[in-house]
Amino acid sequence: MFLSYIRTAVLYLVLVIVVRLMGKRQVGQMEPSEFVVTMLAANLAAVPMQDGGIPLFLGLVPIITVLGMELIFSYIAMKSIRLRKLLCGKPVILVENGRILQNNLRRTGVTMDELSGHLRQHDIMDPRTVQYAILETNGNLSVFPFAKESPASAKDAGIQVKDHYLPVAIITDGCIMQDNLHLVGKDEAWLKKILATYDATVDSTWLLTVDRSDHTIFYRKEAVK
Repeated sequence: MFLSYIRTAVLYLVLVIVVRLMGKRQVGQMEPSEFVVTMLAANLAAVPMQDGGIPLFLGLVPIITVLGMELIFSYIAMKSIRLRKLLCGKPVILVENGRILQNNLRRTGVTMDELSGHLRQHDIMDPRTVQYAILETNGNLSVFPFAKESPASAKDAGIQVKDHYLPVAIITDGCIMQDNLHLVGKDEAWLKKILATYDATVDSTWLLTVDRSDHTIFYRKEAVK
């Protein structure tokens, strides 16, 4: 029984490593070949997990083989446009200059309801306001409204706005992130001063972040119900 736990743990770690080596894209953003490899590796791992009579090494060999093929094909696809099109396909225009390309919808298997749903996710109700809607190889839809339908930017309006900076977590769930504290050039004295302004302690803080402009965001821990 203990051996089964060990085998399962090893196969789990191998699958995690396989997914990490393939990149950080989520399942919904995977190319077709990457999705196939992920599903295939999971199924290959399930067999030695359930059958203790299969040597662990023999269970790892097909997983590593599939991973090796994916990495090799990914490298070749970076160099070969033809192979990249074969493995990943190519973007398809679904809406062009306000006109829905019905033949492309049929070819990609996208229904009008699905197209309308994607457009609504981009706050677009009328396809006629769309200059281009492109179905990407990972299944996402890129939408480009006509310029006159796009919201005006601060640059268009001639407004000067401040740049945004990435917030860095200093305290999360009552724990000080020492590395991040040093990363932003702060120390314990600064932290105590900031917490004092919120009348808080480290233990009572759920989240505290700071950015390059010294703007802080503070959330207090809520009482457990």
